[in-house]
Amino acid sequence: MPIAPRQALFEAGDAAPELPVCDHYAGVEPRMRKSLEMQAEMGPVFDVTLDCEDGAPIGGEVEHAHRIAELVASPLNRHGRVGARLHPVRHAAFGLEADIVLRHCGQRLAYLMLPKVHGLADLQRGCDEIDRLSSLHGLPRPVPLHVLIETHGALAEVAAIAAHPRVESLSFGLMDFVSAHRGAIPQSAMSATGQFEHPLVVRAKLKISAACHAHAKTPSHSVVTEFRQLDLLEAVAEKAARSFGFTRMWSIHPDQIRTIVDAFAPSAAEVDQAVCILLAAQAAQWAPISHPPGAAAALHDRASYRYFWHVLELAHRTGQPLPEEAQRAFFDGGRA
Repeated sequence: MPIAPRQALFEAGDAAPELPVCDHYAGVEPRMRKSLEMQAEMGPVFDVTLDCEDGAPIGGEVEHAHRIAELVASPLNRHGRVGARLHPVRHAAFGLEADIVLRHCGQRLAYLMLPKVHGLADLQRGCDEIDRLSSLHGLPRPVPLHVLIETHGALAEVAAIAAHPRVESLSFGLMDFVSAHRGAIPQSAMSATGQFEHPLVVRAKLKISAACHAHAKTPSHSVVTEFRQLDLLEAVAEKAARSFGFTRMWSIHPDQIRTIVDAFAPSAAEVDQAVCILLAAQAAQWAPISHPPGAAAALHDRASYRYFWHVLELAHRTGQPLPEEAQRAFFDGGRA
């Protein structure tokens, strides 16, 4: 019986959560419904985060949370990849929103996003309240937590936040991070190109990405506000993935989703190489092999097998077509 890659290549707890590469935010009801319809059509290649924080009018937080809970619990949530962003832990609406969504759709929630945490203590406070409410409402599993790193305190404690056992992803909140510097970082650092040029912004991105990889969590890159310029978005997404180590990115407009998914997907040549090496490795019971045949052969062992497995998983998560042999060997019951 062939040994599956996850059994052969990873110790327990080593592998990061298999999250879609795109996280699409929507807070206005027509756009929330449109996003869920798109996800139902395209498949779970992107998550949908329904937004309590920026979607609710001031004074209408409770009604908006009920609306979000109805959508998460509805048949529109076909793939089970819908989460919700709450108000910050210190906001008066946080407990009300958490109670509403956990009571009415807790079993269907993919995750809850906690914005504007000021450090590990805020995260733990929010986690404790969410767990209390989950127990109160009889939820059978803890809801995974995503955290927005957009304050000085959160960045200072980013490694501890990434290490928290309930966290599966950290996102960079570019706009609030720049604003938190009280004008010391120019507005240009919020732009598609400027966010890769200002040293303080670059430092924040690298710290978040490194902390996530150190603790097997998913780093999620910030938004591109120039939502109609898809060439700019593509360049940002490719740089975030190839140069900064991010494995996920926010979308704030439906037109951005496909561009982000495609930019994070491996190329056909990368997929073909990964398939050849992994099939040969599995046939060799994961012992070292040389590939390709001939004078250009290079030695591969479990260290490089792990890399190529990540490539193949990424292709699968982004909906890339795989050869039938690889699909059967690694994904149709061959992953355990």
